Amino acid sequence: MVNADGVVKVQAKGDHSTIHTQDSSFRKAYTVITMGPIFGFDTTSEFVKKAAGNPSAPALVTLPNILLLAGGVAIRIDGEMVAAIGVGGAPGGDKDEACAMDGVKKIASRLTSQ
Repeated sequence: MVNADGVVKVQAKGDHSTIHTQDSSFRKAYTVITMGPIFGFDTTSEFVKKAAGNPSAPALVTLPNILLLAGGVAIRIDGEMVAAIGVGGAPGGDKDEACAMDGVKKIASRLTSQ
């Protein structure tokens, strides 16, 4: 999970998961939190779809830590994007993203402004 500044706040790596899942999960969350508010998306799969029709997409993916793979999901409080979860390692980004969404649902009742 990254905060609104794209800084890692929590990261976990499962036993036997490959080393690159740490990077991919971070980059998915980072992509959502840094690009989501600008381009209007809450998941990296949405960004993949938006980028597919965008002639600037090749330039976007050259930016550090931007990754156009499903598996990143925004965390919102009162409509404001405050963090993002990224998941990597499943055989397919759709499964990563479903896992991230389940994580957000799990904490949803605690997501309130103070």
